[in-house]
Amino acid sequence: MKTKLKRSRQREAILAYLRSTNEHPTADMVYENVRKEIPNISLGTVYRNLNLLVDCEDIIKLTIDGKSDRFDWNLKPHYHVMCTRCGSVMDLKIDPLNHIDVLAESAFEGKISGHSIQFKGLCGKCVKLIDKKNG
Repeated sequence: MKTKLKRSRQREAILAYLRSTNEHPTADMVYENVRKEIPNISLGTVYRNLNLLVDCEDIIKLTIDGKSDRFDWNLKPHYHVMCTRCGSVMDLKIDPLNHIDVLAESAFEGKISGHSIQFKGLCGKCVKLIDKKNG
């Protein structure tokens, strides 16, 4: 863990699961998977630990229009794409667009410290399903 949080078995299990997947899971998904290792863990404990890890900047919370929050262990600047059909969230493999901060700051009287961009579209699986259905 990046911060000086007191170690706990539950937090370690949550972080281990997040690091093992590229799915950007919801709290419910984290709960279902961590229960395999710690059967008596509660959903409330998972939520509390996820929020604590977010507050301590050990993980990122992705808030997506009216959907359940998703969580990401990758702290490096990067972007996400949400499939508007199946709801999956994926990393977009492009370099961070740092020049946007400079442009924004030139039009703003304050100080820009970063940005967050989420793209929407169809994932490859959904494109194939639609093409198959229409073809």
